[in-house]
Amino acid sequence: MNLYNRRFKLNIPLFIMFTPIIVYFLVFKYTPMVGLIIAFKNYNFTDGIWGSVWVGFDNFKLLFTNPNMLNILRNTLMLSILQLVIGFPFPILVALMINEIRSSWFKKSIQTAVFLPHFLNWVIVGGIIMTIFAQENGIINHVVKLLFGDSFPFLYDAGSWIAIFIGSGIWKGAGWGAIIYLAALSAVDQSLYEAAGLDGASRLKQMWHISLPAIQPVIFIILILSIGNIMEVGFDQVYILQNPVVSNISEVISTWNYKVGINGGRFSLATALGFFESVVGLILVLGANGIARRFNNGLW
Repeated sequence: MNLYNRRFKLNIPLFIMFTPIIVYFLVFKYTPMVGLIIAFKNYNFTDGIWGSVWVGFDNFKLLFTNPNMLNILRNTLMLSILQLVIGFPFPILVALMINEIRSSWFKKSIQTAVFLPHFLNWVIVGGIIMTIFAQENGIINHVVKLLFGDSFPFLYDAGSWIAIFIGSGIWKGAGWGAIIYLAALSAVDQSLYEAAGLDGASRLKQMWHISLPAIQPVIFIILILSIGNIMEVGFDQVYILQNPVVSNISEVISTWNYKVGINGGRFSLATALGFFESVVGLILVLGANGIARRFNNGLW
């Protein structure tokens, strides 16, 4: 028996374990990509995917000559970049702070408290936000009325709407995002902290010189993946929070795709926009990974 056959037989249990994952990706990830072809066709239900007429790049031309498209792309990029720049450090900070807690029961209590918002549906979160920031009966506006005599339209003002959008995303996702960093921190050799403590390093310096460098590779990986999703703003969050008054800053690719592509039955147009979104995401991931490789932290 040659070396190749021996290795194959040794790894048979691993191949068996990996088979469901391959099947999952083939069925739910790669097979649906065949549907991208309708971005280059005038798709209709009667003729189906293969029978519909080829139109080349007409759907893309239609998209980028749409007067609203520039505004939609601007909103998508603006909200995504704000989410990335403002929201990205929060899971790291949460993980570092939880890691500094020495009391076991208190640490578990804090972990549970910050993880819980992740399990709430955006419909529920939207209801909570309405209860807090509603102009007539919101809790915040009760205080504002007492102090200034008049309410403020938090959900109808562009600046405050963006702040609520970013803040609600951080509140819901920071605790859950911290899990990966906490897992990386759990692998740090505790003798490093003890040695640093003996040398007189404060908890803040230990955090800066030991904890943060330890999770640096994980930070780069998460950052690269986040940059790849920069063209995707969560549909649920935007759709629940948006209203006609702030549509000029809240209309993004995902909501426009839903309204025009799904509700309007223009599937080819929606697919073309989704295709464009994916290509840009791929370019951003490759670019971010290229930069990370210069610091020896690339994904590949």
